[in-house]
Parts: sequence; C-alpha cells; structure tokens
Amino acid sequence: MSGLLALLDDVAGIAKVAAASVDDVAAQALKAGSKAAGAVIDDAAVTPKYLIGFDASRELPIVGKIALGSIRNKLLILLPVGLLLANFAPWAIPPLLMLGGAYLCFEGAEKIWHALFPHEHTVHDPKQHENPDPMHLEEQKVSGAIKTDFILSAEIMTIALSALPESSFWMEAGALALVAIGITAVVYGSVALIVKGDDLGLAMAAQGRLGVTRAIGRGLVKGMPYFMKFLTIVGTAAMLWVGGNIIVHGLHQMGWDPIYDFIHHNAEAVGHMVSEGLRPAVEWTAVAAQDGVFGFALGLILIPVATRIISPAIAAVTGGKADAH
Repeated sequence: MSGLLALLDDVAGIAKVAAASVDDVAAQALKAGSKAAGAVIDDAAVTPKYLIGFDASRELPIVGKIALGSIRNKLLILLPVGLLLANFAPWAIPPLLMLGGAYLCFEGAEKIWHALFPHEHTVHDPKQHENPDPMHLEEQKVSGAIKTDFILSAEIMTIALSALPESSFWMEAGALALVAIGITAVVYGSVALIVKGDDLGLAMAAQGRLGVTRAIGRGLVKGMPYFMKFLTIVGTAAMLWVGGNIIVHGLHQMGWDPIYDFIHHNAEAVGHMVSEGLRPAVEWTAVAAQDGVFGFALGLILIPVATRIISPAIAAVTGGKADAH
C-alpha cells in the first residue's frame, strides 16, 4: 500500500510540474504575442484587399484558404526554422528577414504604381490572360495572400521568439506554437468579420425590429465598400512600412547605421516639438512614416529589377513567358 501511495504521490508531482509548464508556456506565449501586436495589425489590414472583386459566397472560403496557408507557414516552416536559426545561426535571421522585407516593399510599390499608371504592367502571371476562370483567379489571389502572409508571419514569429525568456527548446516551441495559433485565429477571425460586414448590414436592415437597428444595417451596407477601399490603402501602406522597417532594422543589426540614425534623429526632432505626453506617439508615427517612404523608394527601385531580371529568369527556368510590358 505504501508503494502505491508513493507512486500516486510521484504521479501527482509530475502532474503539478506539467501543469506549471503549461501555465509557463501560456504566459510566455501571451507576452511574446503582445510584443508582435503591431505586425498582427498589419497582417489584418493587408489581407482584406485580396478579397475585393469576388462574389460574397466565396469570401469566407477564401479567408479559410488563406488562414490554412498561414497556419502551415507558421507551424510547419517558420516555427522549426526560427528555432533552429535562433539556436544555431542567429546571424542568418536579419538578412533572411530583409529579403522578405524587400518583397513587401516591391509589392506595395507595385500596387501604387498600378494605381498611378493603370496601363503600365509590371509583374503578372503569364497565364492570367489565357485563363480568366474565376477559380483560377481565386487561386492566384490566395497564393499571393499566402506569400505576403509568410513574410508578415516571419516578422511576427521572430518578434515573438525574441520576446521569449531563455528557456528549454520545447518550452520555446510550445510558446511559439500557441502564438502562431492564437495570432492566426485573431487575424483571420477579424478579416472574416470585416468582409462579412455588408451581409450583417443587409440582415439588420431587412430583419431588424427597431428603426435604429435597420438604420445601422443600411449604414453598414453603404459604408463597407468605402471601408474595404480604406483597408486596401492601409494594407498597402502597412506593406511599405513593415518592409521598410525590416530593412532599416536589419541594416542596423548588421552594423550599418546611417539610415537608422537619420530616421530616428528626425523622429526625435519632431517629438521635441510636442508636449512630453504626446512625444512617444509622435516619434513612433514619424519613424513609421519614414520607414514607409524608404520602403516605397526601395520598392520603386525593385520594380524594374523584378520585371526585367527576376521575372524573365523565373520564366526561363519554368518554361513560361515573361510579361514585362
């Protein structure tokens, strides 16, 4: 009997340790996830623009496809790669993130270029004119969204990893997995609510029992197209801001400081023009704005590089035709 009691006591002790470990993982995940809040907002702002132009019945399935791709990005690629790099090759993280940042700068600048010069083509899928099928277009949009999500997710996971206290490999892996799942649910749950706002408005306008409810519903129906356009603008700006920020900080981490020092010196100068209470917010806004301008300038430089060098090279390897006119 004493042996059985000793065994039960050992099992209870193990259970307490396990429960404490789970609590530690959850606490670390919450702390790390909060550090990545800025990138999460960017991710949520960027995604809705990929849904513009599709039938309402396809909006949630598209969000689901992108969310599934996002969770695969985070759990199957970024989590193991991030842990391996952080433990064995931390020097490789900044340049890899900078490559992703350059892609965001290119994509954001390309969208602005298209808006300003709609007849000027940059990088396109050579098959897009051959097959206008809606499902083909949907797959293109989903693929583009997942590529952009990969870079934003890489930033989120890197920020989260850097915020974790030093602990065991498995503790870090568990915390990052919770961050990945929680952030994906928040981002794409928010996106789903945003894109279905007009449907909610229709239901409220048609079925609301109170006049104010019906009025709010009509307001949602009328306002959602403008809100979606606004989110498209915010998403493009977020690409440039995040991409520029990644490049500037990457150069700073690698020991090249002129751009970083210039931006932060300007932000401090602007901050000293306002009261001390407003200074942090004003300085942050100034840094973000300058990162975005830098990202846009870099993206403009990358457009001809992508259209005249990278796209033809990829087409040559894959056997397709480059569309660079």
